[in-house]
Amino acid sequence: MSAPAPTAEQAPTRRRSSPRRRARRIRLVQYAVLIVLVVLALFTANWPQIIDVFFRPELVAATIGPALFLALGNTLIYTAGAFLFGLVVGTVLALMRLSEVPPYRWIARAYIEFFRGLPAIVVFIAFGLLPIAFEGMTIPWDPYGTVWVALGMVASAYLAETIRAGIQAVPKGQVEAARSLGMSSATAMRKIVLPQAFRIILPPLTNELILLVKDSSLVYVLGLSIEGYELTKFGREAAQSEANLTPLVVAGFCYLLITLPLTVLVGRLEATTAKAR
Repeated sequence: MSAPAPTAEQAPTRRRSSPRRRARRIRLVQYAVLIVLVVLALFTANWPQIIDVFFRPELVAATIGPALFLALGNTLIYTAGAFLFGLVVGTVLALMRLSEVPPYRWIARAYIEFFRGLPAIVVFIAFGLLPIAFEGMTIPWDPYGTVWVALGMVASAYLAETIRAGIQAVPKGQVEAARSLGMSSATAMRKIVLPQAFRIILPPLTNELILLVKDSSLVYVLGLSIEGYELTKFGREAAQSEANLTPLVVAGFCYLLITLPLTVLVGRLEATTAKAR
């Protein structure tokens, strides 16, 4: 006679791993795969060839000099001027987008959609051809003025939407309180709303500045002289003359010297904003 089957209480239970343990196992597998891939890359790469093409020591030393620092300075000047131009025009466009006058809203929206839809390089090419289209036309402080206006117009379209979002994020009670104190709409906007809006959008504004640093590399399409070279143009010319990519890599590291501190600043600003909320 066979023994009776075990009941549900007597049946052995299989111990299940907790979600935390499963997640830990998955992470360990991912780390192991990553380590294997890194080790394979380190041992299979042709390091002498890589160093000769991208990091040749004598070319690194030859590239770091007055011409590189001039290109670095021009990149900073192009970026700063375009950002200030875009910030001013973008603020005006944001106010027009929020205006109660319909034509102002239409004009601002058409401008924003137009320059957000165009690649920045197309705008640079168009500005480079302006002296041909309009004989005798000159932009002051060329090439700096040309870059500031061309790059700034593209930046203003993006900054306008960021600023508009910041203005709309300010509580309406702030405006109502300012109006109750006898302030006009313009005064309340200038003294109450805009300062708070810019405080809110400071992290995304810094992100836009980082994007402008990289977009300044498109200045090469203007056919600049050596005195107007920015980092990318300098790196391209030096790489072609040396038939080696080391100068371009050095120029790329210069971009990192600009953007990495800004990236850290964005992280800190976002953390500060999160704590304030």
